[in-house]
Amino acid sequence: MLSQNLITSPLEQFEIVTLIPLTFFGLNISVTNSVLFMIFAFLVAIFWISLSFYKNSVIPNNWQLLKEMVYNVTASIVQDNLGSKGEFYFPFIFTLHLFLLFCNLIGMIPYSFTVTSHITFTFGLALSIFLGINIIGIQTHGFKFFALFLPRGVPLPIVPLLITIEFLSYIVKVFTLSIRLFANMTSGHTLLKIIAGFAWTMLSAGGLLAIFHIIPLGLLLALIGLELAIAGLQAYVFTLLTCIYLNDVLEFH
Repeated sequence: MLSQNLITSPLEQFEIVTLIPLTFFGLNISVTNSVLFMIFAFLVAIFWISLSFYKNSVIPNNWQLLKEMVYNVTASIVQDNLGSKGEFYFPFIFTLHLFLLFCNLIGMIPYSFTVTSHITFTFGLALSIFLGINIIGIQTHGFKFFALFLPRGVPLPIVPLLITIEFLSYIVKVFTLSIRLFANMTSGHTLLKIIAGFAWTMLSAGGLLAIFHIIPLGLLLALIGLELAIAGLQAYVFTLLTCIYLNDVLEFH
């Protein structure tokens, strides 16, 4: 009975719980665990950056080295994809990278909440970035920006079909950007929960099974290391694709 009470559904960890119910003119603006951990990730990121500035010296301390490593990774993404014109957008790109990184890493802490495991968050973030990128494209190129959907030298009869195809392939970027992050974080956390539950079930059974529970436990530890790497990789990929999409509208690729 005890093991049945302790082992819960692998999907229960993704449940959004209302902490402070609030409404404003009929609009639900309640504070949930998702909101709480977004704020927490933001505060942890600020605190981590402040540590790197604490007692700065010519010989950098460990916090400085870690911050400089993340900074250099983001700077290389911007430089490789946007060149010198990316300097203007670097503060946003760096903030985005850091925020996603801490959201992913905090989600690895037991009994915490993974903000990026919800499609509502990743889609909302991707859509906001997508709209902002297109506004930048229109401001930069004016009405010539819409030529992005119509390559030169296209025969007139197939223009409507080609515009439709180009538009749909352009819009799908929002979905690929959001689903990639959501799917990786959700599947990884679900797998960890399943294996942890399997190891606990074997341990609770007693006897020979209790001895062999070390096998799924060892696999769990290995997967935790892999999931930590994925947490950093997915923040990197999301940031990289944002720079690529931004460069597309700036350079008309």
